[in-house]
Amino acid sequence: MSLLDIDERLLDLASSMDVVYSPFVDAKDFPDAVDVTLVEGAVANADHLAEIRTIRSRTRVLVAFGDCAITGNVTALRNPLGGAAPVLTRAYLDLPGDRGAMPNAAPIVPPLLDRVVPVASVVDVDLFLPGCPPHPDLIHYVLAELVAGRMPDLQARRVKFG
Repeated sequence: MSLLDIDERLLDLASSMDVVYSPFVDAKDFPDAVDVTLVEGAVANADHLAEIRTIRSRTRVLVAFGDCAITGNVTALRNPLGGAAPVLTRAYLDLPGDRGAMPNAAPIVPPLLDRVVPVASVVDVDLFLPGCPPHPDLIHYVLAELVAGRMPDLQARRVKFG
């Protein structure tokens, strides 16, 4: 949603880019030879881990988009609990009545990692776009620079977390 907050400026950029993979695109596999990928969210489960490694191997410029991707932020609040087991127990077993886990049931969620980690702790990240969410003006600046073939200079801008 924060990407859409750049409003009509998105239309100005649209003619210079193709969206090839997102929740809005019906692509099942991440494509090869992607110029820029914006990754939001932390790495919290086995699927995330496999996906971010594939994305990195197929992307020229990888942008950690938002505080969760950069620091783990809200998702990483489960880290002090000491691993995935307490989270899964609380969410799926400690339920009132008959709503607890059923024997021989298929897994409901991909296997959780014991620690939620930022994207950069798993793969190399080329650009960090902080904010929760990043400010629309910052998103526009970064996208406009990347579309123009330039690496954005975030040192010249006041960027902060949160």
